[in-house]
Amino acid sequence: MIDFQTHFVFPVQSVAPAGPLPADGEIWTVKTPGGAVLKGVHLPPSEPSGRGELILGFGGNGWNGQDVAEYLHQVYPAAHVVAFHYRGYFPSTGSPSAAALIEDSPLIYDLAAKKLRPKKIFAAGFSIGSGIAAQLSAKRKLDGLVMVTPFDSLKQVAQSFYPWLPIAGFFAHEIDTASALETSKVPIAILAGANDEIVPAERTDALRRRAPAVRFDQTIARAGHNDIYGRSDFQLAMREALKALGG
Repeated sequence: MIDFQTHFVFPVQSVAPAGPLPADGEIWTVKTPGGAVLKGVHLPPSEPSGRGELILGFGGNGWNGQDVAEYLHQVYPAAHVVAFHYRGYFPSTGSPSAAALIEDSPLIYDLAAKKLRPKKIFAAGFSIGSGIAAQLSAKRKLDGLVMVTPFDSLKQVAQSFYPWLPIAGFFAHEIDTASALETSKVPIAILAGANDEIVPAERTDALRRRAPAVRFDQTIARAGHNDIYGRSDFQLAMREALKALGG
C-alpha cells in the first residue's frame, strides 16, 4: 500500500528530464545526512535592477527542479533563483517521500543562504511544493511565501480522490500545510485556479481560514491545476504577489 501511495504522490518515472542548462546557470549539490545526493540549479538575475533577493523554488510532483528554476527566472528575472530536483528525482538520488522532502528543504536553504548571502529570501511553492515551502517557513527565516494551488493537508486532498476509503488511517505522505502556517508571521501570498481539478477549492479555503498572515490572495479565472502556469494573468499575479510580500 505504501509503495502504491509513493508512486501516486511522487510519479518519478513520468517526470520529464531537464533540458540543457542555461548558459548562466550553475549546478549545485548538497548531501543529506542519510547519504542522498541532491542536485539543484542556481540562475542569477538577468536584470541589473536586482536587489539581492533570492527565490527558493519548490515544484509540483511532476516537475524537475531545473524547469522550476527556469520558470521562476522568467517570472522574477531580477532575483536569484534556486530550485533542486526532489530526492529520488533524477539526477538527485535517494527515495522520495513527504518526510524526506520536508527534511531536505532546510539543507537547500542553508546552502543558498551561505553561497549568495541575499538581502531577502522568499520561497515559491507550486502544488505539493507549496506544502514543502510552508514547512520550511517553520524551520528557517523567510521574508515571504508564495503558494500556488495550495492545500491545507495533502491527506485531505487524497481523501477527496477516494471519498469511500478511510484514507486517514494509512496515508503515508502527509504534508500538513495549515499547521505549519497557523501561528506563522511569515507574510503569505495565495494563488489558486478557479477550475482546479486536483486541489479542491475547499482545501484551499480551509488553508485560508488557518493562515492569518495572508497578504495577497487571488484566484485565476478559468485556470486549472496544470494550465495555470502558461497564463499571462497568472504570471502577472505572481509578480504582484511578490511585491505585496515586500519583494
